[in-house]
Amino acid sequence: MSQNKNNKSLAFFNKSNYLYMAIGAALIVLGMLLMSGGKSADPNVFNASEVYSFRRITLAPILIIAGFIVEIYAIFKKSA
Repeated sequence: MSQNKNNKSLAFFNKSNYLYMAIGAALIVLGMLLMSGGKSADPNVFNASEVYSFRRITLAPILIIAGFIVEIYAIFKKSA
C-alpha cells in the first residue's frame, strides 16, 4: 500500500498537465505554419503584401507566444 502511494507521488504531471502541454504545442506549430510561405514564383519580383501580411506579422507571433504561455502554465500547474 505505501509503495503504491509513493509511486503515485513521483509522477510530476497528470493527464490535465499533458493535455495543456499538447494544446500549447499545437498553438506553437499552428503559429509556425501560419508564418511560413511567402515565396514568390519569380525571384526577381517582391510582393510586400504577401510577405508582410497580417497573418505572418501579427497573427502567427501571437499564436506562438500564446502557445508558450500555455506551456508554462502546464508546467507550473499543480497536480491534483
